[in-house]
Amino acid sequence: MKAFLAELKRRNTLLYWYGVLSFTGAFICILMTQLSGTVVLGISAWIKPAKFFISVAVYCWTMAWIMHYLIAQHKVTRFSKMVLLVMTYELFVITWQAANGRLSHFNTTTIFYRLLFILMGAAISVLAAWTGYIGYMFFKQKKFTISNAYIWGIRLGIILFVIFSFEGGVMGMHLAHTVGAPDGGEGLPVINWSKRYGDLRIAHFAGMHALQVLPLFGFFIAKNKRGVQLFAAVYFLLTTLLFIQAAMGIPLLF
Repeated sequence: MKAFLAELKRRNTLLYWYGVLSFTGAFICILMTQLSGTVVLGISAWIKPAKFFISVAVYCWTMAWIMHYLIAQHKVTRFSKMVLLVMTYELFVITWQAANGRLSHFNTTTIFYRLLFILMGAAISVLAAWTGYIGYMFFKQKKFTISNAYIWGIRLGIILFVIFSFEGGVMGMHLAHTVGAPDGGEGLPVINWSKRYGDLRIAHFAGMHALQVLPLFGFFIAKNKRGVQLFAAVYFLLTTLLFIQAAMGIPLLF
């Protein structure tokens, strides 16, 4: 682990330290679930920011690792700065609203809160699209020092990440992630996905984490690009089925 962290820091110092900061934020939020009685939608208000801090940390470290293989490092630097700008805004709003016992997403109770939510959606959309451009750079660049299977894992992982990032827009349009009932109610431990109704967050989660799953598959398991492409197709199909299932109001465990 020490060698991995040292290499990660060498590859992208900016995203490395932001990942460390985000993991620290997650730890503080987890601690606050025990120290604070603030509740949002029936659970500790600090669970949501904890999950987002972890997600941001994983995203930053993933991008820090894979973008090292790109030749155009000046573009990587610009992208990294944009990541910090967008994620700082997202995490600030989510944490601030949680600390005050309010929703961050889908909060339209005042003009100000509505504006915060709209800006969150706009900012994360720009970042998702820019991540897609990073994926394009992996297609455009022809020479790499790593295996073809690994490269295709990165390429397809980014594509699926972008697709299912924008699936979050479906939740934004409906101002809810639950299908068949209002948000809240009984959910699975920790992740809090609905036990009784469809939950659009499941496909969102699975699709976005293709960013980690597919490169790892390409690096450790696949023998060639065909294997990665087949695995990615199956992954996309299963994640799409999760979305359809949720859209029909059917819970994950039915």
